[in-house]
Amino acid sequence: MGFEFAGEYVNVLARVEFKTAREIANLATRLYIDGKIDAVYIIFSEFKSVLAPNLALEKLLPIEKIEDEDAKDEKERASDAQVDYIYEQPPEQILSKLLPKYIETQVLRAMLESSASEYAARMTAMESATKNAGDVIEALTLHMNKVRQAAITKEIIEIVSGAAYGA
Repeated sequence: MGFEFAGEYVNVLARVEFKTAREIANLATRLYIDGKIDAVYIIFSEFKSVLAPNLALEKLLPIEKIEDEDAKDEKERASDAQVDYIYEQPPEQILSKLLPKYIETQVLRAMLESSASEYAARMTAMESATKNAGDVIEALTLHMNKVRQAAITKEIIEIVSGAAYGA
């Protein structure tokens, strides 16, 4: 299709490590900062429950402002935005440390949730296979018992017929 991959990480969910999440996050962040890409999205299997895997799509970069859903109207939002925070360090310095950690953590979370979702799917599949194998064993045992019973009945009939014929 003509796509060029910036990186390839094979079998990373077999053993999820923070080191791998950091490498992926650093690559995505570097490509975004260099202007080679416009946005970074992550697609992963979100773990909701064992029976309900959910495909999730989240935007990592650029980071958008989180809107407060509980705010009633624009006046409340405007008053919240006017709060002046006092930082011990310049905001740029704080964000330069926090934002990479945030991206790394989001990548690690996606990897962990995908891994948990995969294990849940495997567990469900194995449980289903075990139940199906039990059903097959039960059906084969019943069939084998019927065949054996028919053979015994046939032998008894032959013995009785032979005894009646010989008498």
